[in-house]
Amino acid sequence: MLYISTFYNHYNTKIDNVNKNVEITQKYVIIYVVLKKGGYNMKSFTIGTNDADQRLDKFISKSVPLLPKSLMYKYIRTKHIKVNRKRAEISTRLYVGDIVEMYINDEFFAPVQPRYDFLSAGTALSVVYEDENIILCDKPQGLIVHPDKNEYNDTLIGRIQRYLYEKGEFDPDSENSFKPALANRIDRNTGGIVIAAKNAAALRILCDKIKTREIDKEYLAIAHGYFKKKQDILTGYLEKNEEKNKVYLSKTQNDKNLSIKTQYRVIAESDGLSLLRILLLTGRTHQIRAHMASIGHALLGDGKYGKLSEDKKLGFDKQALYSYKLTFSFKSDAEILNYLNGRTFTVQKVWFADKLFGEKYKEQI
Repeated sequence: MLYISTFYNHYNTKIDNVNKNVEITQKYVIIYVVLKKGGYNMKSFTIGTNDADQRLDKFISKSVPLLPKSLMYKYIRTKHIKVNRKRAEISTRLYVGDIVEMYINDEFFAPVQPRYDFLSAGTALSVVYEDENIILCDKPQGLIVHPDKNEYNDTLIGRIQRYLYEKGEFDPDSENSFKPALANRIDRNTGGIVIAAKNAAALRILCDKIKTREIDKEYLAIAHGYFKKKQDILTGYLEKNEEKNKVYLSKTQNDKNLSIKTQYRVIAESDGLSLLRILLLTGRTHQIRAHMASIGHALLGDGKYGKLSEDKKLGFDKQALYSYKLTFSFKSDAEILNYLNGRTFTVQKVWFADKLFGEKYKEQI
């Protein structure tokens, strides 16, 4: 049994309307106080497959995004948030079947949305490969991968979520914290293969394999001029200016820049332009575009690092850069994705290469 005086001190408020004729256990006193104290409510989450194997604080940040982190830490510490009715730590790892109970203000629980945002996304989607765990999409140039300040509705991830929702493979109402998500990203005006995960386990594995360079990405690009070295590995150091959304290269390292390596091979030349096959040995923001510009071979149509006004006259207002090939090259256990090891996926049509160099270049890629 729990005495009412305990709650008097804890909530600094007087409870004088409890039905004295009813035997009250600790569980029900807590619920009673929570419901009566300033709009508190209790909501429980049952951990499913896509919620498991993550820390408690990570789960809460996703499932209750309106709850500030400072309050989340306080509520965990003061047992307003519990796991399986027991006190938990921020780092408590969740497993399938666990029950997370939250006794917090109603205002932090997101209101039920009348419709899903992703239903405002477009329906056009070019699928390169798909199975029960992943989907590889050929992103067109001009489409942004995630929402930004200029575009919220029509994004690649929005289209993928809509596609899976309409197929019956994604039900937002049955998920606490997971949505189909992208494992990699490319610039708005770059085209090519982007990987999306259909479940949390696949997303975790893909992100780990990308980080450890066990997924190889190859690009096709058209650069201005003819190269003296028909193949080479370029090195340097890259620093990003967040305010300008632009990167700057240097030959020397400092505490602000990161090392980069870009391997290229010229596979065709025509009319002052070179078609390149490029392998990223490191993956940094705008790496290919900035690296090529730094050696005097800016990409055709690149408005940030090249001469867009001149390229527009040729009909190119976006950089001629395409992530056309992806290979899974796992060097360690990939768990549920082991079946992908050694497989290569290729985009069959890269419009700018076809337009300027015909079909013969495909023999070399």
